Amino acid sequence: MSSWVQALKTADLKPGTMVNVKLNGQNILIAQVNEQYFALLNDCPHLGCLLHRGKLQDYELTCPCHDWIFDIRTGEFVTAPEITIPTYPVRIEAGQIFVNLGGI
Repeated sequence: MSSWVQALKTADLKPGTMVNVKLNGQNILIAQVNEQYFALLNDCPHLGCLLHRGKLQDYELTCPCHDWIFDIRTGEFVTAPEITIPTYPVRIEAGQIFVNLGGI
């Protein structure tokens, strides 16, 4: 069952940046890279650090706590792809970013 939730305006997210939004009680990271939008759970699987406080370079997101690096397209930890962060589909409609939380 899909669960599309309005997150924020596209104008509120500049290229190469990321923000935390609270959607259905969850911290969701939304990033814009190369005119694409991505949404991930905003908690590092290592110790739960908020990832939006880290560094974003191209599609790589570095955790601010222990420098774990994740690919925002897949949610995979780059040195151990079996460790992942949940990712969510994103759609843009009328200047708004919507995230499909899939029931969470």
